[in-house]
Amino acid sequence: MTSQSEAAVRAGSYWYGEEDRTRRAISVLNAMRRYRSAEAAMRRRTRSAMGMGETDLLAVQFLLQARRAGRQISPKDLAAELGISSASTTILIDRLVKSGHVEREPHPTDRRALVIVPTLTSDEEVRATLGRMHGRMLEIAESLPPEEAAVIAQFLDRMSDAVDDAETDDAAGH
Repeated sequence: MTSQSEAAVRAGSYWYGEEDRTRRAISVLNAMRRYRSAEAAMRRRTRSAMGMGETDLLAVQFLLQARRAGRQISPKDLAAELGISSASTTILIDRLVKSGHVEREPHPTDRRALVIVPTLTSDEEVRATLGRMHGRMLEIAESLPPEEAAVIAQFLDRMSDAVDDAETDDAAGH
């Protein structure tokens, strides 16, 4: 199936120019859109397989990454990472504790505080659900020559900045 933007480029629409560099740019942008669609579908399948919502999955992934990095995560840290209120964080943590994905533990140095840690079961479930796909993605990225990997990483960083700047522009009313 052909996307509207691909058809528009072939038809020489008013939206995009006819120049070769514009056609190349549109091809890259369309490839990015296909990747984002594939990634969104993968996230839906993962959430369904794990029986969680988007925020739940993001929380578990954040907690697993923090554990691998040796960082302790408080409910406040989790709220900041997810951009949600402390009340929503409490509900989220309660739900993840009930489902067996996380545990509340005493902070190692502050007896008044708690840390949130992913369970071993949660780690195994994420690995079982995403491991093969992550392996395939890593294999593809590792197959790139160093120069191409650097160019792609720089390009994606610049695209991220452009999207972040667009969010800032939207918030400022531009």
